[in-house]
Amino acid sequence: MSIKAVAPLSVNDHSRDIAGLKYVYPVISRRAGGVSIGINLNPNNACNWRCVYCQVPDLQRGPAPETDLPLLEQELDIMLQQIVHGSFMETSVPEQARRINDIAFSGNGEPTTSAQFLQAIEIVAAARQRYQLDLKTVLISNGSQLDKDYVQEGLRRMASMRGEVWFKLDRAPRDGFEFVNQIALKRSQVARRLALAAQACPTWIQTCMFATDGILPSEAETDAYTAFLAEQLAQGVKLEGVLLYGLARPSLQVEAPRLSAAPEAWMMALKAKLERLGLVVKLSV
Repeated sequence: MSIKAVAPLSVNDHSRDIAGLKYVYPVISRRAGGVSIGINLNPNNACNWRCVYCQVPDLQRGPAPETDLPLLEQELDIMLQQIVHGSFMETSVPEQARRINDIAFSGNGEPTTSAQFLQAIEIVAAARQRYQLDLKTVLISNGSQLDKDYVQEGLRRMASMRGEVWFKLDRAPRDGFEFVNQIALKRSQVARRLALAAQACPTWIQTCMFATDGILPSEAETDAYTAFLAEQLAQGVKLEGVLLYGLARPSLQVEAPRLSAAPEAWMMALKAKLERLGLVVKLSV
């Protein structure tokens, strides 16, 4: 098995099949600032949420399918071989981004819906050791499965691998239906799951802000969002900070025509509001 030739990577293209592999793909991450090796446990394009800004084509509701663990291990080995010992960086990565930043569980759906999530983490752990890589291991998650024991165990294992959880929180959680994520939520559930994540592994909040029908989130909405984070901090939930970002690539959901990027000045103002809580904020616009 080999990877197909990859044109120079761009922050605007996060195609999961860019290397011709089923589970493993390279991207340049705006937030990571280098090459991120993605692990896609949802090649069926299924997720238990349907965020209106999602760039996954043909997104459907559902969990991750069974993972071919030997194939995942083989693909990760091939990708690391090309990046660490081959010519991948020189041929496929812009000069300013030629460093490996992390191995990230992301992909085309919620990774923790995979019943083999823990085994997949162990495959990454073995690969890091085999290639002697001191890389972060990142889980990009909506947090919906954090009540499950195997997910918490996976996060604790990640913590021993310079792990980070990027916990999706796009708006202040409230009881009822959330437009942005197209899911029914309970505020108490979100708070509990965020606390569980932070207890098990260093955790960042990941927030996407944008305008809908030309209207930005109101001051009341951003106040509620910051108040929720302040409440978690006051209750002793340790947060590494906030990864705040805007729309960089077009949504592939039906709501796409209604969405537009927030002005940089507006994003900077929200960043300042979050920093007043004592949080580290990394902004990508």
